[in-house]
Amino acid sequence: MTVLTGSKLRVTTIQAGTLRLDGGAMFGVVPKPLWSRRTSADERNRIPLAMRCLLVETGDAVVLVDTGLGNKENEKFHGIYGIENAGNPTRLEDSLRAVGVEPEDVDIVLSTHLHFDHAGGNTRREADGRVVAAFPNARYVIRRGEWEYAQTDNPRVRGSYFPANFAPLVDSGLVDFLDQDEEIVPGVWAHRAGGHTPHHQIVRIELGGETLLYVADLIPTAAHVPLAWIMGYDVEPLVTLENKKKWLARAAAEGWLLGFEHDPHIAWGRVGVSEASEGYVLLDAVGDDG
Repeated sequence: MTVLTGSKLRVTTIQAGTLRLDGGAMFGVVPKPLWSRRTSADERNRIPLAMRCLLVETGDAVVLVDTGLGNKENEKFHGIYGIENAGNPTRLEDSLRAVGVEPEDVDIVLSTHLHFDHAGGNTRREADGRVVAAFPNARYVIRRGEWEYAQTDNPRVRGSYFPANFAPLVDSGLVDFLDQDEEIVPGVWAHRAGGHTPHHQIVRIELGGETLLYVADLIPTAAHVPLAWIMGYDVEPLVTLENKKKWLARAAAEGWLLGFEHDPHIAWGRVGVSEASEGYVLLDAVGDDG
């Protein structure tokens, strides 16, 4: 857990567990001799990744950004992806309770996108098999284009979008769709930054004197800060590149913090300009222990 407090609101990192994904897929065209200097792969070539969500408390609203995997997948799935998220019902809820927040206290769940490791915890499977909203009093904020893309009849798309994570919410009228960049609550902005998916979004949080940009899968780990280090999972890698140029330039110029969802150790840090690191380098990295 790491906390960032400003005059307007408070941000806390919330651990929803860990997973392992193929290192080659995570780094795309970057060869293993390079990426293996920054992270270690297991015997199946998988690298460790966090599922680090954000809790934003404004005084008037409790906002949860992304929700990890959830509790609906079977043992085989957990084995394939090296999932560790045991809890009641998952580590996400336990992590929230550790900072005094019950699922019923959450007012807004904001999804960066609807892949299973980001939106799986939006819903919960009950003992009788029913799938229900994991945060019963919350409105779920989803970009409309992302919802529509999740319906695409394409094997690659279907492999990352599981309808049980979001369809019950839409069917129950719990979703507020975003059609453009918007201030979700005072100080919390959602910005479309496609590439990983066409309608993937990142979250800018203005604390009053400090800005945190939660970059989700635009820059999943600190190792992905160099411009050309782009995931093989991205459906539009050249769009990812343009969005990285845009947002890293602004973050460097204005002294923003970058928040990382998947880095196993680094919660956030500042970005600086560096000719030796393909344009940008991470500075002042902060781990989950603060």
